Amino acid sequence: MSLDPNTLQIRLYPDPCLRSPTTEVDPGDPDVKAAVDRMIELMFQANGAGLAAPQVGLPWRLFVTRDPADEDSALVWMNPVVTPLESPMDADIEGCLSLPEIEVEMTRPSKVMISAVDHKGERFEEESEVLARVWQHEMDHLEGVLIIDRMTTMERIKNRKPLKALKKSS
Repeated sequence: MSLDPNTLQIRLYPDPCLRSPTTEVDPGDPDVKAAVDRMIELMFQANGAGLAAPQVGLPWRLFVTRDPADEDSALVWMNPVVTPLESPMDADIEGCLSLPEIEVEMTRPSKVMISAVDHKGERFEEESEVLARVWQHEMDHLEGVLIIDRMTTMERIKNRKPLKALKKSS
């Protein structure tokens, strides 16, 4: 494929790539490595907590997140599967790099387990409360689901102007 990572930019709603189905990636593919490096760069530039491949126009099951143990480094999650664990539901406000100025209160499980592939192609599992919300948000992107899909009627009214502006600028 010979991907030029410099062409990757954060895509904004209503870009159709945000709704596209994703496929598993090959961790050994040099294009995947180049895309991961660029995604990490874009995530940090935008001061985001995470960034999924569809947000840069790639239909891949892959996302990156900030490392909670070291905010200046990132973690890579390839071909992830997230499983909610028995835990209380937690409501919090979420934003999205592909939906600037939009905030939605989301209720999600407070603890989840992720099974993913690392940069060496080895599958691993991890449980977290700290990253649970970010993992679930990024997994939604891999399924073509956006925070606006889960808005209440009041949130739709509150976010009408920024959504209209995004649609108009596309």
